[in-house]
Amino acid sequence: MITTYKLDPSHTHADFSVKHMMISKVKGGFEKIEGTFLYDAADLTQSTVSVKIDTASISTGEAQRDAHLKSGDFFDVEKYPAIEFRSTRFFKSDDEIRVLGDLTVHGVTRPVELEVEELSDEVKDPWGNRKRGISAKTKIKRKDFGLTWNAALESGGILVGDEVTITINAELIAE
Repeated sequence: MITTYKLDPSHTHADFSVKHMMISKVKGGFEKIEGTFLYDAADLTQSTVSVKIDTASISTGEAQRDAHLKSGDFFDVEKYPAIEFRSTRFFKSDDEIRVLGDLTVHGVTRPVELEVEELSDEVKDPWGNRKRGISAKTKIKRKDFGLTWNAALESGGILVGDEVTITINAELIAE
């Protein structure tokens, strides 16, 4: 039986971290995210997920950096208002779940693999809603998606690392 879940936007986070000045990691996230998870309880490999993130909702806690990330140097939010993910295949073994899919960032679509760190059992909240949680992680190279802006450091190296870790923590509501 397939159950349709919608992402609960008030309990779902899409976060990222990237190396800054080759010495530390800067973290951020997106405040507006929506999506659907079609869960096949009989055969998880037949499940599908689609997610859409509003790029203008980026937040790193630093207004000047957020404005730069929204500009043409990075996400170019006016031209590319969304990041999208659509699964192409779920894999399940005894101790792991992986989701393969197509990630579109900055108008470029590439295959990615998400490692599902947790997929909870369904529970009922105090208001009778059926809910489930899921956490997944992946790493991408931002240059693969046309995000190439950078600056050389006087001491050598670059300002912004290429590898980006993306983490999704979602609470899902059954329809």
